[in-house]
Amino acid sequence: GDTAGCTFCHTSPEERCSTCHQRHQFNPAVARKSEQCKTCHWGKDHRDWEAYNISILGTVYQVNKWDPTQFDMSKKLADADYVGPTCQYCHMRGGHHNVQRLSTVYTSMGMSNADRGAPLWKEKRDTWVSVCDDCHSPRFARENLQAMDEACKDAGLKYTETFKVAENLMLDGMGEPMPKDLAPDWSGQH
Repeated sequence: GDTAGCTFCHTSPEERCSTCHQRHQFNPAVARKSEQCKTCHWGKDHRDWEAYNISILGTVYQVNKWDPTQFDMSKKLADADYVGPTCQYCHMRGGHHNVQRLSTVYTSMGMSNADRGAPLWKEKRDTWVSVCDDCHSPRFARENLQAMDEACKDAGLKYTETFKVAENLMLDGMGEPMPKDLAPDWSGQH
């Protein structure tokens, strides 16, 4: 089941058109809507949709998506002049189909791609800034990257502290699992 779930999404769009284009309604206008990405990019392990949806960019999209003067999905992505970016506008900039080419610098949790000074990350960060530069100043994008770097460093410290607390509990003999009659179920409810 896990393998089928992963391979459903983790195939190249060039190999599988139905990843973005609905099989029964092969309409480019549908594939240009951010909701198409939500099919895979939401939930506990891929919180991208939630992050986009509650951002100012996602809010602009949600409020205006029904207005064709703000979001004309009938236009090719390269010709689009949206009031705010969709997922596709940034990740498929210009209408190319290689979503990974313009992937953002941070993963959902952000930890793996914080600035570590490696040339690969500099290239990705410069690309990220160039995408944001379509609507914002390069300074704006770089300041946001720096803020995300700081947030990742803070999160890393909290992550380390949490594991240290758990380790100390184990060393003190208090790391036993919760009795089954008191254990919360998968949703956190008792």
